[in-house]
Amino acid sequence: MHDLENKVVIITGGTRGIGLETVRAFCEKGSKVILFGSKKETVDKAIETLKLEGKIVDGYYPNLNSYEEIDNVIKEINDKYGRIDVLINNAGISANSKIEDTTSDDFIKIMNLNVNAMFNMSKAVVPYMKKNKSGVILNTSSMVSIYGQPSGVGYPASKFAVNGLTKSLARELAPFNIRVNAVAPGITKTDMVSSLPKEIIEPLIKTIPLGRIGEPRDIANAFLFLASDMASYITGVILQVDGAATN
Repeated sequence: MHDLENKVVIITGGTRGIGLETVRAFCEKGSKVILFGSKKETVDKAIETLKLEGKIVDGYYPNLNSYEEIDNVIKEINDKYGRIDVLINNAGISANSKIEDTTSDDFIKIMNLNVNAMFNMSKAVVPYMKKNKSGVILNTSSMVSIYGQPSGVGYPASKFAVNGLTKSLARELAPFNIRVNAVAPGITKTDMVSSLPKEIIEPLIKTIPLGRIGEPRDIANAFLFLASDMASYITGVILQVDGAATN
C-alpha cells in the first residue's frame, strides 16, 4: 500500500480505540494524519502517546455538530497540506437502554454525533476532493446496522443511517472519482469490551464463527485497504469485519 504514502488523512474519533489504532496504521504507511477528538485534553494525550511511538500527527477538536466550525478547520488543514485525500468518519457513541428509558434528548445526541457529524465532515471535505478529482470517504458503521440490537435503539438506527449515507454518497460522488465506503465492525476489543466480565465475553465469542473477538488493528486494516488503490473499483460497500458473526 505504498500509494498511501504522503496522503493527507483525517480521522475523527482518533484519540482511542479503533480510531487511535487506525491513526497508527496510516502513520505506518507514511500518510500525513490529522486526528480529531472531542476535547483538547484527549487530543493532546493521543498526540503525545503517538509521539513516544515515533509517529507525528496533527490534532484538532472542533464541535462536529457545528458545520461552520468544521468548515473552518477543514479549510485550515487544506491550506496547510495542500489537499485532503482521505476522510475517515469514526467518531460515535453507542447506547444500550430500553426505549422506555431513552429520552428524546438521548436519541438526538446519538443521531447528532453518529450521523449529523458525519454529514458535516463529508460536506466540508467534498469541495476539496472534487477540486483534486479524487478522494476517499470512509465511515464507521457496525454489525448492528445489519440486524439491529435488542436495546439501545438509537445506536442501530444511527448506523442504518450511516449505511444509507454511504451508499447514496457513493453514487453521487462517483463521477468525481471520490469513493465512499463503510466498515461495519463486529465485537472488537476496545476498552469498553475489555472491561466486561468473562461470563459476558465468553458467550459472545461462541457466537463468532472465527472463534475470537476482533482486534482494533483488524478494523484499521480494513480502512487501509479501502483507502488504498487496491480498492480503486470499490465504492458504496458496507464491509463487514466481524468474523462472520452477521452471516
